Amino acid sequence: MRILVTGGLGFIGVKLARRLADAGHEVALFDSLTAQVHGPLPQLPSRDLEDFEIVRADIRDADALTAQVRTADAVVHLAAETGTGQSMYRIAHYYDVNVRATAMLLEALAATGPEAKSLVIASSRSIYGEGAYTTPDGRLVVPDPRRVEDLAAGRFESVGPGGERLELRATPEEAPTKPASMYAATKLAMEEMCRVFSDSYGARVAALRFQNVYGAGQSLTNPYTGVLSTFSTRMRLGKPIDLFEDGEVSRDFVHVDDVTRSIELALQAGIKGYRAFNVGSGEATPIRRMAELMKQILGSSSEVAVTGNFRAGDIRHCYADVSRVREELGFEPAISLEDGLRGFCDWALTLAVPDDRSEAAMAELNARALGGGR
Repeated sequence: MRILVTGGLGFIGVKLARRLADAGHEVALFDSLTAQVHGPLPQLPSRDLEDFEIVRADIRDADALTAQVRTADAVVHLAAETGTGQSMYRIAHYYDVNVRATAMLLEALAATGPEAKSLVIASSRSIYGEGAYTTPDGRLVVPDPRRVEDLAAGRFESVGPGGERLELRATPEEAPTKPASMYAATKLAMEEMCRVFSDSYGARVAALRFQNVYGAGQSLTNPYTGVLSTFSTRMRLGKPIDLFEDGEVSRDFVHVDDVTRSIELALQAGIKGYRAFNVGSGEATPIRRMAELMKQILGSSSEVAVTGNFRAGDIRHCYADVSRVREELGFEPAISLEDGLRGFCDWALTLAVPDDRSEAAMAELNARALGGGR
């Protein structure tokens, strides 16, 4: 197939391009090389991408996008703005890049034979908000987003509709969606547009709801995404590591190689209509454990401290139920957190230590009353 990858020069896109090329596909990479992700003087992430067809253009450039969609057999839509905290005050920009650009992509597909093409879109676990829990009587619930005033008072755990204690469980695809950030809201809007598009045009669409993707090659300069990048930079500088809230936040970390394999499987599956899949490790890892493991691997002297800092729009816990993607696509996460973290750290150590912009990013949130501490 000829496969168009939007956001193709990003972290996931570069890894995916190599996987697809190795499988014999022709790959075109569509990317604007934004400065926040790629640096102020952007260049190709790697020399071995020179053999790929590369289109440097903004995802909102309808003419450039349509020209590429016209000749593609499949499209993998990765292009997006991804910072949760930043999305809370750059609302119009996130809507423009994520939602409006997806609408333009769907229009391009509609004009070029959508029934003959496959579309895989990068969605996010963030659409679930706080993720799935069970109540004391066994009901599945997704709690409402936590309020800034509760976070400021140190009330971090989600509670049930009547204030009852809840038990965390893996979040299935049929769980209610309750976005807690503007970024999450844009991802849900993207999914809904693609579902309606599939129903209307008979297009084959897979929405992959990625958990926290990490690995060698991720941006070390963008302070708004990737807790591993922030921690690794600060650890290499010997700066203290700020564990938000009470240090008990957890995430489902999934390695980028597992993610690209899930995309390849979705392209191969011959999905009919619209289908959504969780893609994760299926395990909840406390951020504290991840930080201590990274500190050990890097041999860092940084103090890992709980400060009570928080960000509006962050979730407490969420990890994926991967039953559907396992049964329908044959996906199984293969890379352990320990092995993945070691690979990430080994790669980061080959690079110059980037500027630490995490404190400035937090200050921006604090200035807008979207973050704080106790």
